[in-house]
Amino acid sequence: MYDFAVVGAGPAGSRFSRRAAEAGHDVVAFESGSIGTPLACSGHVSTDIWGFVPDDARERLFQNEIYGARFHTGGPGSREYPFYKREVVSNVIDRVGLDRTLADLAREAGAAVRENHTVTGIDEGTEDVELTVRGPDETETVRARMVVGCDGPTSRVRKALSLPEPGEILHGVLGFSEEEDDEAFVDVHLTAPRFFAWRIPRGEAGVEYGLAAPPARDLRELFDQFTAGYGVEIAEFCSGAIPIGPPERVTSHRGLLIGDAAAQTKPFTGGGILYGMTAADHAVRTVDPGSPETLADYEEAWRTDLSREIELGHLLRRAYSLPEPIQRAGLRTLSGEIGVHMDRPTSLFSREQLKALFSRS
Repeated sequence: MYDFAVVGAGPAGSRFSRRAAEAGHDVVAFESGSIGTPLACSGHVSTDIWGFVPDDARERLFQNEIYGARFHTGGPGSREYPFYKREVVSNVIDRVGLDRTLADLAREAGAAVRENHTVTGIDEGTEDVELTVRGPDETETVRARMVVGCDGPTSRVRKALSLPEPGEILHGVLGFSEEEDDEAFVDVHLTAPRFFAWRIPRGEAGVEYGLAAPPARDLRELFDQFTAGYGVEIAEFCSGAIPIGPPERVTSHRGLLIGDAAAQTKPFTGGGILYGMTAADHAVRTVDPGSPETLADYEEAWRTDLSREIELGHLLRRAYSLPEPIQRAGLRTLSGEIGVHMDRPTSLFSREQLKALFSRS
């Protein structure tokens, strides 16, 4: 019997698997397809990402450096409101390569990472959890002391454990053009309902275009209108769900959720790579697979670390739905040099941000 059975080998699942194996636990992780595919997430991340991978991974994964963002209240060609730093704010990376690198690290640590294995059933008992797993050749039963749901926004583990749903599910659309662009700014358009559209230069890898909004809208039509404004042809196209707002509980008797399954994401961007891996580290540090009562320690640890950032992220997101004249006035007032961190809204109140604001006068 395993200590932990991890469902999903994205960044959160692979990070948990690696750290749990390093801590001496017997870990198995299941990924329903090939790790990293199909792509459904942006490759725009903070520079903190390099703390989670080996030093030599940067050369393989790096695509571009970003120094800031240009905000628009209209479509392509509309007035720009730049926000920037004098040093690198973020990086654009090979997102599929990141997932595979993190999974390889889990394997090297001793975790059994099985691709093309789909968990079709989860039976939570008093002493253990029984998983039904369909592999390429056969269906097997796997037992573990705990199950770890890292299986994304529509988590099968979450449903099987009768855990509450995220506060909201947005739908995102991504497309990639082949134009080379190593510009140092991303473009953010506050034109999508209750969220935004974006353009991210990826150097020689091309350009990423994206849009997210509530699912009731015709996202493909909105996306086509957006990319048409840039006059580009999309060579690749994909879509995915974005969970916003963690539920009040992400643990059961012998199960826990991490990452998108727990909606541990930034409400103002939808990104969740760093939040998910941070929560994974908290889980390994606090949870004893033989003691279900330690799951309460995980709930406390990750919420203490991330809840304030998530709450402030919700406040920032409300600005996306303000009337356009108010948006323009706010952007005009605040644009310029900044001192904020893209994963930490609390940095809006940092000494660096205050210094940047007052230096403009």
